[in-house]
Amino acid sequence: MNCSTLLSLVLMLVQLWPCSPSMQNHSAQNTDQSFTAVQRVKHGWVWEPLFATEEQTSVVPVYVGQLKSDLDKQDGNLKYILTGEGAGSIFIIENNGKIYVTQKLDREKKPFYTLRAQAINRSTQLPVEPELEFVIKVRDVNDHEPQFLDGPYVATVPEMSPEGTSVTQVTATDGDDPSYGNSARLLYSLIQGQPYFSVEPKTGVIRMASQMDRETKDQYLVIIQAKDMVGQAGAFSATDTVTINLSDINDNPPKFQQRLYYMSVSEEAPVGTTVGKVFAEDSDIGDNAAMNYFIEGDSSDVFDIITNNETQEGIILLKKRVDYESKRRYSIRAKVVNRYIDDRFLKEGPFEDTTIVKINVEDADEPPVFTFENYVMEIAEAALSGSSVGAVTARDPDNDDCPVRYSIVRGMHLKRLFSINEHNGTIITTKPLDREIASWHNITVTATETRNPEKISEANVYIQVLNVNDHAPEFPKYYETFVCENAVSGQLIQSISAVDQDDSAEGHHFYFSLAQEATNNSRFTVKDNQDNTAGIFTAKSGFRRQEQFSFYLPILILDNGTPPLTSTNTLTITVCDCDTEVNTFYCRYGAFMYAMGLSTEALVAVLACILTVLVFFLAVVAIRQQRKKSPFSEKMEEFRENIVRYDDEGGGEEDTEAFDISALRTHTVMRTHKPRKKVTTEIHSLYRQSLQVGPDSAIFRQFISEKLEEANTDPSAPPYDSLQTYAFEGTGSLAGSLSSLGSNMSDMDQSYDYLADWGPQFKKLAGMYTSHRSVGD
Repeated sequence: MNCSTLLSLVLMLVQLWPCSPSMQNHSAQNTDQSFTAVQRVKHGWVWEPLFATEEQTSVVPVYVGQLKSDLDKQDGNLKYILTGEGAGSIFIIENNGKIYVTQKLDREKKPFYTLRAQAINRSTQLPVEPELEFVIKVRDVNDHEPQFLDGPYVATVPEMSPEGTSVTQVTATDGDDPSYGNSARLLYSLIQGQPYFSVEPKTGVIRMASQMDRETKDQYLVIIQAKDMVGQAGAFSATDTVTINLSDINDNPPKFQQRLYYMSVSEEAPVGTTVGKVFAEDSDIGDNAAMNYFIEGDSSDVFDIITNNETQEGIILLKKRVDYESKRRYSIRAKVVNRYIDDRFLKEGPFEDTTIVKINVEDADEPPVFTFENYVMEIAEAALSGSSVGAVTARDPDNDDCPVRYSIVRGMHLKRLFSINEHNGTIITTKPLDREIASWHNITVTATETRNPEKISEANVYIQVLNVNDHAPEFPKYYETFVCENAVSGQLIQSISAVDQDDSAEGHHFYFSLAQEATNNSRFTVKDNQDNTAGIFTAKSGFRRQEQFSFYLPILILDNGTPPLTSTNTLTITVCDCDTEVNTFYCRYGAFMYAMGLSTEALVAVLACILTVLVFFLAVVAIRQQRKKSPFSEKMEEFRENIVRYDDEGGGEEDTEAFDISALRTHTVMRTHKPRKKVTTEIHSLYRQSLQVGPDSAIFRQFISEKLEEANTDPSAPPYDSLQTYAFEGTGSLAGSLSSLGSNMSDMDQSYDYLADWGPQFKKLAGMYTSHRSVGD
């Protein structure tokens, strides 16, 4: 084996024996035992350096090295067994401990192998040494080419960069072992790119070799090569490309394309009209080519120039209206300056340029021109219709000085308030103005050429209506004022203020006082707080709702206008039944009752009556809905007096007791409980008795006198002295007819003069019968 031309295998023997600590310690202390000297351990393994080469053929086994036990006497009594990765296939061991490799090895696929060796006594078949574990590391040979994994490369560097400026760094990789030999040691060189760029051989850093101008050439293609074996003969190599772009810097000033520009503008062109464009070129790009345009000299007040950031053009605009009759030609100087300047290149000259722009004014038929664009006028609101507000003036700016005609536009309501003299522009009122309705009026006045009605101009006229003190102050709202019955003198019961529709230049100031008619006998006083408010105080102690429920206090309010105006405002004060604090709801309720003329008890009685009537009405409706048709088919007879018909039986015995006719026969005034008689017998008896007596009977007179005396002396007795007259009870009644129509006496034969002696309670009844008899007579 020619060792000078082959790269060797390193055989690392790592001794592992878990049962022998001394051996383990020895192995730990010599994990990197050398591969150059033989090491002998008592009662242990002995080996010598082992060598093998990557890429060896498998035709003949190649010797790697030998290991043996120190107990080996070379008498053939020991045999060696090899186990582990590749044992028996890649690596074999002979009886004398020599190890051979039988196959081709590739370090890039597997850089090392872990194996174990045993020394066995042939007689006893027992190991004489602990099992040895070792690693065979495969040494490299140069069998891989370098590779640029990140290529092709693109880099950018500013133009005009100084020599030695780093552009970028390229890196190549080699699959060989960098820790052994020169197989993976690379050198870089340029195949293309000189003399503009250079590369560092060991690092691959590409640098600027000279200054370059982007405006001359903005991109370069560099070819770089990487060689292994430090560039020695037989080395492998690889190439890749690097595209280097030069970025722009501001190293060029802008330049106008023309030294002189000619433009024109009409005198009727409005402000903001584009007059023309100028353009300056800059060889730079992006922000480095950005520029700003300016106008120098006195013409900057008539013309302006702005920069179009997209096209980098300078746009000249009309800043002020031009007049052909005043000035027909302008000459302006335009300047352009780079927006962003690199201080490194200032020494090469200013980054600006100038040019001349000549502008001619074209004549045109212009509309009339007002003296002012806006007019402000004033007029008092008390001015009469036809009063002059002010005047506007306009003239024709052309040389012929054409007459103009004035008119008011925009708003028919404004035309109804104002008119304008079409010849001299005087504005007058057509109606009186009220500042409280509108304090300002904005009108638009037009001026039109009489010979060319298409030429029209407008002006705004703002008319302020000046205030006149024509509104008296008043309460801002309705005050609900209450006072307790037990209020003491000097107690504050209400704070009041005032408002005025008029405007005051000095600010409103109001004065409060009692009206003259309430000054002497008022139970209240007014205290002016001198801050446009006033307080209402009680002047006396104690109030009684029964005597006077409400007080009406006239308050005089005076403003500070010119001339001052006054007004009398009435404050309604309601007396409340309260202790210390006013219950507003209760007081409002009491005021309502007072206005209705009702007391609380009366209101309760009225509500009770309404409720009773409602219940009765509902009961009647319910009864009528359930009532069946009467079994009697009776024909009602005609009669003069009202008839009340009852289809039900009645309320029982207690109902009939009040109409017991037998009480007419009794001579006592005491109401005692009488046993009930049989109804049928009683009715027949009453009927017979009623036929025997009449209105003139002494029995009736005595009964009525007794009942009257009883009613006058007994305050707890109900009014039983009411007289019920039944002219006809109806067909089928067991009692028969109770009417006096069937009697032998007529009304004309009867005398009712005695009714006048019964007293004032029967005065109306006596008058009815007396008048009835007089008519009959």
